[in-house]
Amino acid sequence: MPVERGPWIDTFPGNFLWSNATLIMKGMAPYGVVALEEIDRACERLRPRQGDQSAWWEEWGALARTVEAIAEQAAAEGNDRTAGNYYYRAAHYHYNAERFVPPGEAKRAMSRIAYRCYHEGIRRRYPEIEFVEVPYEGASLPALFLPAQRADGPAPTVVVVNGMDNSKEMSIIFAGLEFARRGFNTLSLDGPGQGESLRIRGIHSRYDYEAAGTAAYDYLAGRAEVDGKRVAIMGYSFGGYYSSRVAAFEPRYAACIALSALHWDLAGWQLRIKQKTESDPKAIGQSNFQFQWVVDAGTPDEAIEIARKFSLEGVAERIACPFLVTHGGNDRIVPVENAPRLYEAVGARDKSIRIFSMEEGGAEHAHVDNRQVGIDYAADWLASRIGTSSPR
Repeated sequence: MPVERGPWIDTFPGNFLWSNATLIMKGMAPYGVVALEEIDRACERLRPRQGDQSAWWEEWGALARTVEAIAEQAAAEGNDRTAGNYYYRAAHYHYNAERFVPPGEAKRAMSRIAYRCYHEGIRRRYPEIEFVEVPYEGASLPALFLPAQRADGPAPTVVVVNGMDNSKEMSIIFAGLEFARRGFNTLSLDGPGQGESLRIRGIHSRYDYEAAGTAAYDYLAGRAEVDGKRVAIMGYSFGGYYSSRVAAFEPRYAACIALSALHWDLAGWQLRIKQKTESDPKAIGQSNFQFQWVVDAGTPDEAIEIARKFSLEGVAERIACPFLVTHGGNDRIVPVENAPRLYEAVGARDKSIRIFSMEEGGAEHAHVDNRQVGIDYAADWLASRIGTSSPR
């Protein structure tokens, strides 16, 4: 059975909703795009306010504005590297503040500020990252492209799709930088229902995610830096469903990774969230409106019905490319038994599963307690399947 852990993991004992959201922020600290001291400041102000619904966005928003102001001053003084550091941190805090704000104009306004800071931070801190648009059904999906390091000719490439609560600006850092060092290009995509596509452009999710997966592949096939025969797809958290669905219906992908399986019975999960929201809202890891907003459902009950379509039942069998599923042994959002169920259902001959324990790290949902161990394992596995463009 999953267990509550120490104060670094469970910052707010008995309040998994806030602890999980805080852990996602803490998990970005090794990459220098958040600061643990700043996070601690916000958490200390939040601690006595846990019964106040507005406390979350007020305190994280206050921190974000403080950090953003320093970024603006550094930029005005021509200190672009310092400004980039502060902008990137401010962006994460703005994005985290928006997390529990119900859909509406206030949420959109907060999202716009977060993405402005993200863009200012990336351009100053990581000029090698390219802002791109992936053509999609008469419109486009925003993405970030990070080239492989030391690539001599077309390189293998990884398409990364997020979960419900993350963004491409997070993925390109904790996954893309590691892939680049190992000789992979990375396309970090905000697909339908994700990040900027949802918050700024109003593009909602869909169960048939191969539409976005095919769009991403077609875009990459037109880039000279990409070896079209060695393009993999990886999704984490909710993205574990998306990547698996894409691999099942888009055979041009050479490998697939689900960095955390999703619930096999997503409708049942949403029903439990609805019930817990009514009885003990602090016990859940997501806001009660999140999935409903992502799929553009009018009511929680409508969202539950839509969730029935988000199933890999009868789909996973179609996956033929090499496949990896990883999972946290103490995952308190998606029970660990969903990972072996996915593994058993996948039709590929070459398939792997890896469950991480608390003793080795990476035991929480999508390995947010220690992102490095999950990405290292996934990158090593991928290199053994489709190779790299530079020495390991």
